[in-house]
Amino acid sequence: MDYLQITGGKTLKGEVRISGAKNSALPILASALLCKNLLRISNLPDVADVKTLAKLLEHLGSEIEWVSPNELLIHSERIIHTKAIYDIVRKMRASILVLGPLLARFGKCEVSLPGGCAIGARPVDLHIKAMEKMGAEISIEGGYIVARAPKGLKGADVMFDKITVTGSENILMAAALAKGVTRIINAAKEPEVVQLCQILQSAGVEIQGVGSNELCVRGTQGELLEFKDISVIPDRIEAGTYLCAGAITNSAITIKNIIPTHLEAMISKLGEIGFKFENTQNSLKILPASKRYAFEIVTTEYPGFPTDMQAQFMALATQCQGSSSIEERLFENRFMHVSELQRLGAHITLRGNVAKVTGGEKLIGADVMATDLRASSALVLAGLVTEGNTKIHRIYHLDRGYEHLEEKFSNLGAQIKRLKEK
Repeated sequence: MDYLQITGGKTLKGEVRISGAKNSALPILASALLCKNLLRISNLPDVADVKTLAKLLEHLGSEIEWVSPNELLIHSERIIHTKAIYDIVRKMRASILVLGPLLARFGKCEVSLPGGCAIGARPVDLHIKAMEKMGAEISIEGGYIVARAPKGLKGADVMFDKITVTGSENILMAAALAKGVTRIINAAKEPEVVQLCQILQSAGVEIQGVGSNELCVRGTQGELLEFKDISVIPDRIEAGTYLCAGAITNSAITIKNIIPTHLEAMISKLGEIGFKFENTQNSLKILPASKRYAFEIVTTEYPGFPTDMQAQFMALATQCQGSSSIEERLFENRFMHVSELQRLGAHITLRGNVAKVTGGEKLIGADVMATDLRASSALVLAGLVTEGNTKIHRIYHLDRGYEHLEEKFSNLGAQIKRLKEK
């Protein structure tokens, strides 16, 4: 097993190219199950989660040819299995995304209950209730979601009690092949959901309300779709992480290959902290701040402040003057990085779902352990400003979502290397 060793105290400089969005790549790959033609998908991030889902699609019968680590050709005309097996699905929760397209296309499927980051309950009951609204019969048997729709899925009004990104994506894909019109109420508005809508629209599916919280989808009554080539949008969370790297080290760095409007909540918060920016159409340079001020964050759904950036900004708060407040409203167990940051000397107190961070204290290098994907990146950021060496263990979490992380940080001037556990 690998670990990262970071020697802190280095000023960063230069530029970094942001990879394709993992959270867009995964539903795009799942949507290939609706496609009857050979499909080219480019700007895929070279990360473990993408490879895991590609492996699952190959198991189901998709033919995949990797043109490069960031581009593949996929043909899903001849699917031979409709069972997403535990051995693959257990590695990440996003595997649930094959439920909608498999059920819509074949009228039956079995999908193992998913695994992934242990950041609290992300129940699949929202997905299941929505599919049942569309006429599916669903049971849980032996750790599998067993779904049947012998007469096909039918359009329905689907109202989510809670905004769910993967739930919205699953129902979008199911509705694309269903009979009639499906109305998705309280749909997620994330850019990754918008890209999926646009892909389905370009394949001929009628969708109204793209980018809003209510989507109307007219299905093709089981007719498979003809997709055009797809390029995955840039990863706004990776972009935010590198902006935080510039902020925590108070360095000038440039992020390239971005969509600035996707970063507005993070850029606004960094502006409150004291940072200024230089921007072009698809790049952004963060400039050093004369003083870094404490801040308040409340995580919420897009376009609000993303939960996936909460841990990184907590690391940044340790270097800001005064007391910062971070309230986590989406996941009840997403403060597991607090104890690891405390090992580095961070002054953090927890009360329920609110963390208070007293900044301005020196951090001292230590051994820490990654607990989930975004917590891992917070530890990397903290390691950039510690005195001495920080060793981050269980970095397989990082490999799930960050492409070539140590290489990108090294190119910015960080002293970081991957080593093998003894």
